[in-house]
Amino acid sequence: RAYKENGVPKGIAKYTEPLVVFIRDEVARPNIGEKHYKRFLPFLLTLFFFIWINNLMGLIPFFPFSANLSGNIAFTLVLAIITFVITTLVGNKDYWKHIFWMPGLPAPMKLFLAPIEFAGIFIKPISLMIRLFANISAGHIIILSLISLIFIAESVWISPASIFFSVFISIIEVLVVAIQAYIFTLLSALYIGSAMEEHEH
Repeated sequence: RAYKENGVPKGIAKYTEPLVVFIRDEVARPNIGEKHYKRFLPFLLTLFFFIWINNLMGLIPFFPFSANLSGNIAFTLVLAIITFVITTLVGNKDYWKHIFWMPGLPAPMKLFLAPIEFAGIFIKPISLMIRLFANISAGHIIILSLISLIFIAESVWISPASIFFSVFISIIEVLVVAIQAYIFTLLSALYIGSAMEEHEH
């Protein structure tokens, strides 16, 4: 509504617009292409903001926040399955040809590579799932380990160092959660774009 009235975003839109433009120009357009990127932009934006905001909420250490959603493999599994389903459904004949019978290669090589390429269809979403899960879990495990040092050492004197490093890791985590949301969105766009790519031959 604000855009229609004066063309200038106000309030929260002023801060989200650069992110929306960034995902459009740096993620969707280059990886999916000018012809198809608009179809998938709502999905990619939802993916980016959903992962990023949930991860940020997981860093706030009091109720009702602090739920480490991306540290739950079921959460990352569902997101990876959605990307997998979209990639599979939009894949064109060139995409499937390059998986099962790659043009320009000798027949024995095609027979050797086809199972590997077919396995790659499933390996891609698995890598998406594990990357997000592992990176977010790692940060939380490090923080828990640093706090646990106080109890392991059974000394109050180690607490200043333990708390200092915990805060330091927490600050790094703020950057990491944004990077992980970006990487998941970028790879999803890359997989969708590769499934729709049109080849000259």
